[in-house]
Amino acid sequence: MLDKKTDKVIIGGDSASVGDSNIYIRKDSKVFKNGEFIIGCTSSFRMIQLLRFSFKPPEIGDKDIYEYMCTNFIDSVRECFKNGGYLQKYTDGDEKGGTFLVAYKNRLFKVESDFQVGETINGFDSCGCGQDFALGVLFTLENEKLTTEQKLTKALQAAEFLSTGVASPFVLIGT
Repeated sequence: MLDKKTDKVIIGGDSASVGDSNIYIRKDSKVFKNGEFIIGCTSSFRMIQLLRFSFKPPEIGDKDIYEYMCTNFIDSVRECFKNGGYLQKYTDGDEKGGTFLVAYKNRLFKVESDFQVGETINGFDSCGCGQDFALGVLFTLENEKLTTEQKLTKALQAAEFLSTGVASPFVLIGT
């Protein structure tokens, strides 16, 4: 979420891992820094591990940030997933990765499983099984006099209360 007072982005995440109708609380965070980027993930913990430890974001140079994200950044993510054995290929040639948020400078992007890059006009986004609950809270609190950290925590708490796949502790990291 973009903090309009400081022009910084903060990403929050939970600690749940869900599989086979079970929930596990993980020590390894779904939100982390990688160089100048903050990444917050859903999907697979293998994807998270690759983005955290193997992925090396390429230099941006003088490219527009959005263009960079859609080209150089995504090309490097796809290569990292391929090298790490995570890139999924379908018989028709389509590739699939996973969904994650990326904060860079004062911008927040959402990378979908088909590698499209999105950026909302409202300065906040969410991903994962609690995303609809979190987005509803963030929309409701958008003009309230709370800190960005308080808004994100309330969004995560609502997602935890309403979704079987979200659990504390929560992690918040800002640019």
